[in-house]
Order: sequence, then structure tokens, then C-alpha cells
Amino acid sequence: MNLEALIPEISLKAIRSSGSGGQHVNKVSTKVELSFSILSSAILNESQKERLLLILKSRLTKEGVLILQCGESRSQHKNKTIIIERFLNLIQQSLVVPKKRKPTKIPKASRLKRLSEKKQHADKKDKRKPPKLD
Repeated sequence: MNLEALIPEISLKAIRSSGSGGQHVNKVSTKVELSFSILSSAILNESQKERLLLILKSRLTKEGVLILQCGESRSQHKNKTIIIERFLNLIQQSLVVPKKRKPTKIPKASRLKRLSEKKQHADKKDKRKPPKLD
């Protein structure tokens, strides 16, 4: 799937960044907020939407909107590129379906080896006991 097709569906909003920075931070909106509605996406199919809703459950609003923020740089343009890249990576990682684990059978040789070592260990401990005088 081409994740670049999701970019037109996102909405970006510039907001004022918090923290220290003096006058600059008070008058320039450099922090970028990205919002993406999973349910109203036309590019994602139903199974992908369900998977994203399940995996990103803790990051979504009640309406199923993913909101990400970036205020790392003092440049709004840099923050936009960072947040879009972060968004695409997040979606890509969330859509990866892990392979089902196939349980393997324990080989007969390793089972026999374990039992023989267990027997040797038991014999060693048995030989440490004093002899029975019956």
C-alpha cells in the first residue's frame, strides 16, 4: 500500500509552542499538530481501519481521530516534515501483521538426552547416600 496517498487526508494546524524561548515563542506558531480521522479515510480498507483502531486505541480520540504534535524545531516547516514522517512510520508499523507462530515439536533425540541426563544426576545423588543395612 502506498502510504503517501494518506497525506492529502491529514490536516495540519500550526499552534504556539510552549516552554522557554522568550519573545520568539510568544509570537510565532511553530508547533505543528497533525490530525487524521481513521474512520473517514477513503484509502484504507475496513480491515486496515479495524487494525489501526485496535493498535492505536490509546492514542485516538473518542471519534477515532489520531492527533500528533511536534514542536522539536523552531522552524514550522521542519516540524511539518518531522510530524508527517512520524505519522507515516506509525501507520506503517501499525499495519504490519505479525506472522503466526507455528509451535514446533521437540525432537525425540533431545527428549531422550534430557531423560538420560536426569537419570545420571539422580544416580549421582543416590550414590552419595549411606548404604542401607538390611
